[in-house]
Amino acid sequence: MYSPPNIPLRIAMWSGPRNVSTAMMRSFENRGDCAVCDEPFYAHYLRHTGLPHPGAAEVIACHETDWRRVVEFVTGPPPGGKRIFYQKQMAHHLLPHIDRSWLGQVTNCFLIREPREMLTSLLPFIPQPTLADTGLPQQQEIFAGVRQRLGTVPAVVDAKDVLNRPRETLGALCESLGLDFRPAMLSWPPGPRATDGVWAKHWYGAVEKTTSFGKYAPKTVPLPAEFSSLLNQCEEIYAALFAARIQA
Repeated sequence: MYSPPNIPLRIAMWSGPRNVSTAMMRSFENRGDCAVCDEPFYAHYLRHTGLPHPGAAEVIACHETDWRRVVEFVTGPPPGGKRIFYQKQMAHHLLPHIDRSWLGQVTNCFLIREPREMLTSLLPFIPQPTLADTGLPQQQEIFAGVRQRLGTVPAVVDAKDVLNRPRETLGALCESLGLDFRPAMLSWPPGPRATDGVWAKHWYGAVEKTTSFGKYAPKTVPLPAEFSSLLNQCEEIYAALFAARIQA
């Protein structure tokens, strides 16, 4: 796949929570030729669902809540005159009533993470998560729709691969997108970004201390037994997406 240099490339990276998605956004923003946006549908998601996420009222007050305007933004010109527009998208924020036709105007990719580790990382923020809160069924839906429309398998990257082999995995992802890999994607300055959502103070404490993708280390925190059924549901979806992942 080749991306002509004079045509904007809009990358929608569909993730679930706690999938190293913010570090991935840092990586692309550090390329120099890439604008980024952070979970553009989040404010609409919170206003529509009424879920008590950390800082929900502030998110709704500070960010766009009209999904139609969000679609106009993510399918429009990349901010700052950049050629690449990387969009950190949470799959569960794409609620059922939101029109999907705009997905044909972006290049859809998927970022996944082993469910047990994802859930243990999510519980401190959302103590009673549902399957929908993980983003996995929504990732599966978007993935199937993209594959059917294009007749090809969209790019899937696994968080563990990104952490263990960042150069190789990001290189393979860039190749699938028709981009040159840039070493600048492997490190970034610490601290917050102007491009971070207002929710960063609740969710991004760890990533703001990083300067690169940290080496993978298995999580040792046990998952409470009450979430075993949810884990099984997550693992079934994850396995299907994992089978399609990029292997560098």
